[in-house]
Amino acid sequence: IASIMNRVRDLKNKYKNEDNITDELNCTKFSADTTDNSGTVNQIMMTTNNPEDWLCFLLRLEKKGIPQMDVSLLNRLIGRYSQAVTALPAEKHSQDESYARILVRFAELKALQDPEEARDQFHLARLNCKKFAFVHVAFAQFELSQGNVKKCKQLLQKAVECSAVPLEMLETALQNFHSQKKQLLSAEEK
Repeated sequence: IASIMNRVRDLKNKYKNEDNITDELNCTKFSADTTDNSGTVNQIMMTTNNPEDWLCFLLRLEKKGIPQMDVSLLNRLIGRYSQAVTALPAEKHSQDESYARILVRFAELKALQDPEEARDQFHLARLNCKKFAFVHVAFAQFELSQGNVKKCKQLLQKAVECSAVPLEMLETALQNFHSQKKQLLSAEEK
């Protein structure tokens, strides 16, 4: 613990002299630097370290390009999402919607690189954030995209059984599944 505290103190001293540190946490004032946001990440971790700030930062970073077409951006995003997941303890944040969104988006990005790792991440999201219907639907959508129709249906049914909310989202996803649509939820339904 002493070692960690010394490291935190060193990081605080390193970034204490930066101007506009608080501006980095304000989502509308993020740096235009797309290659290294370590100052922002360190500031989030040392001050608030909450899912809302992490999600805001990550979504701003995603707007810098299209991860499906930019391998460098994809790798950077996966690294930052991984940092966020590591920095946010599940025990403390499992009831937080922003935390659940971070876990789901991390799994979706991993799916672009390694479907097996993505499956593990979706499973982790579902275990930690059961109450959110979108977590179950995202996992089911992933399985459907992998051709695992039976697993997709099973995930949606289990989500209904565990009373994930909103129930309407699950019902719509099940209807779309039974209609053999490739997307469980349209953009409007999401």
